[in-house]
Amino acid sequence: MVEGIVLAGGLSKRAGSNKMAFTFRNKPLILSTIETLRPFTDRIVVISGHYHDEILSFIEPLEDVECLYNEAYTEGMYTSVKKGMANTTGDVFIIPGDMPLVKPPTYEKLMKSEGLIRVPVHNKRKGHPMFIDASLRSALLDSNEYPHLKAFRNAHGFNEVTVEDEGVLIDIDTLDDYLQMKRIEERSE
Repeated sequence: MVEGIVLAGGLSKRAGSNKMAFTFRNKPLILSTIETLRPFTDRIVVISGHYHDEILSFIEPLEDVECLYNEAYTEGMYTSVKKGMANTTGDVFIIPGDMPLVKPPTYEKLMKSEGLIRVPVHNKRKGHPMFIDASLRSALLDSNEYPHLKAFRNAHGFNEVTVEDEGVLIDIDTLDDYLQMKRIEERSE
């Protein structure tokens, strides 16, 4: 079983407002990310934080997606990763909620590749989603020595999976990033 963890707990400071609510493909951005992930998972959990109520309102109509509030969201994204891992049991894809451009072949290739941790690479740059095997769950949850997911990934080793998908590198931090994402989407239509 593969589950999805969608990270949506941040403050969206540089975007100026809740970026998960930005309209993309005629719906909130986070729903677009969920739609790209959904065919490759048995279950999805969204980990919210600062904008919990608004994100919950987007997620509630989705019967197969659960929204969990991360009380420690101000301590960083890794606390949301841990909250997601504590509420899943299978292998997982971990993806930020502002990455809807990841293409289906990327998810498929990550699922079929080898390694306990798999990271997509496009043009020699590492991106998301990250695939983590269920056997690493307790190592991630039981240790406080890693300040972030990248440190955990590097400590446990990972396989790079080369993909032809610039979507693994594109997320939104600012309004300019959002406008660029919309331009990329228009180009691909």
